[in-house]
Amino acid sequence: MPEFSPVKYARIGGVIYLVIIAAGIFGEFVVRGKVIVHGDVVATAANLKAFPQLWRWGICVDLIMQFCDIPLMLIFYVLLRPVNRNLALMNLLFNMIQTAVLVANKLNLLMPLFLLGDAAYLKTVDPNQLQVVSYLFMKLHDYGFGVGLIFFGMVCLVEGRLIYKSNFLPKILGVLLQVAGLCYLTNSFAMLLSPALANALTPYILVPPLVAELGLALWLLIKGIDVAKWKEWFVPEQPVKN
Repeated sequence: MPEFSPVKYARIGGVIYLVIIAAGIFGEFVVRGKVIVHGDVVATAANLKAFPQLWRWGICVDLIMQFCDIPLMLIFYVLLRPVNRNLALMNLLFNMIQTAVLVANKLNLLMPLFLLGDAAYLKTVDPNQLQVVSYLFMKLHDYGFGVGLIFFGMVCLVEGRLIYKSNFLPKILGVLLQVAGLCYLTNSFAMLLSPALANALTPYILVPPLVAELGLALWLLIKGIDVAKWKEWFVPEQPVKN
């Protein structure tokens, strides 16, 4: 049997998951919710100039969130691999793509700082144009985030299936996670295909994902996993014979 404690892994994963959720809420609501005034380019530019350090903190906290994704996806892979190794690996790959997309997407949040800065070369450009382009980069970030969540939606579907099948975590968490995956996919594809529909769905369609992910994080932290049932799934890998 493995020498590590699956309960310890689960509880560490729960802590990391809560950090990710808190970081996501901070970046989306405390930072971008304070700075971005949807549809108002001038007000948004004024807010960014008034709170540039808050904006920078938002970028850094977002990157910390993506940094935390790495150990968390490894923990889920280790815990869920005995249930179905191929599905656990596919889950890991979807998660890696999601994280890579979201990390690269942070560059779109840096551009408004450059465009609305005090550099001398910016004085040759109409300030109104700089405000518009700055706002467009913020919009591009929203869409980049939506693209990343397409892959995370697949993570939720696969991970939910593994949890439901596992028996060492409550089946209801698996069901809720799969519902969350469908919500993420619906919201992201609606953003790409019908922005008006996406606006109508938001924020209601994001409530089930919050419930599912927060529930999973708290369960991992407080209860961990049923070790006896986890060990029933674990089969040591056999060496390949030539």
